[in-house]
Amino acid sequence: MSVAIDIFECMFEHEEMPPASASAHPIPERGRPEKALPEKALPEKALPEKVSELRARISSMQATKLDERAIPTHPAIADLLPGGALKQGAAYSVEASVTLLMVLLAGPSAAGSWCGVVGVPEFGIEAAQRYGIDLERLVLVPNPGDQWLAVTAAVADVMSVVVTRPPRRATDAAVSRLSARLRQRGVTLIVLGPWPQTEAMLSLSGSRWSGIGEGHGYLEARRATVTVSTRLGGRPRSAELWLPDSSQQFAQVQHRRSVPERLEGLEAVG
Repeated sequence: MSVAIDIFECMFEHEEMPPASASAHPIPERGRPEKALPEKALPEKALPEKVSELRARISSMQATKLDERAIPTHPAIADLLPGGALKQGAAYSVEASVTLLMVLLAGPSAAGSWCGVVGVPEFGIEAAQRYGIDLERLVLVPNPGDQWLAVTAAVADVMSVVVTRPPRRATDAAVSRLSARLRQRGVTLIVLGPWPQTEAMLSLSGSRWSGIGEGHGYLEARRATVTVSTRLGGRPRSAELWLPDSSQQFAQVQHRRSVPERLEGLEAVG
């Protein structure tokens, strides 16, 4: 058994850690009993200092490897996302829907996060404000041109959540550099369109508006099915959402159960 393993076992069994020199003794040969270490080889005064040092090293290692902090998103869509929230340092892909972008931004913005939107000129600030996005913490770069990747990276240096729409496919090297930057800064990227190495992909289908009668009226509410597929595979999750409802709020559509379904529920209770 190695010296490092000896140290760890000693610490967890006795809540103390002997110095490395105490454990660095020869492994006994087969058939010969192991000799006990002399008392003087375990100076107790050095134990608290060594234990504190090792605990500090373990904490620093855990902070580096297990740093998957989450950013809350809108409750209407949280249940569909892996972990129920947006992850810092991760990328998400949204298929051709500015409204879905606003759903994802509404939660982080309400929680105090700064958000940046790059290359989406149709992103309306009036609609964003109506849907709960704080304009005081919103930065828009409508037309970055050919410098969209550099602008996205620059915005990621100062924002918590960044939205971008690539005008063309980025190279693998560029994607890797931007991904490393996101992880280093703890920034969440939401891409309007396809993007490699995404945590999840969101798509919209079956969109239906209500409010217009026979040739007159106003658009009041929109129902659509949102589907989320993750990079880990598995069955996609779907839900029907109001995007928005008649009060301009995002919410999941509450389906009423049919009479047979209600009777089955009563029989199960009885």
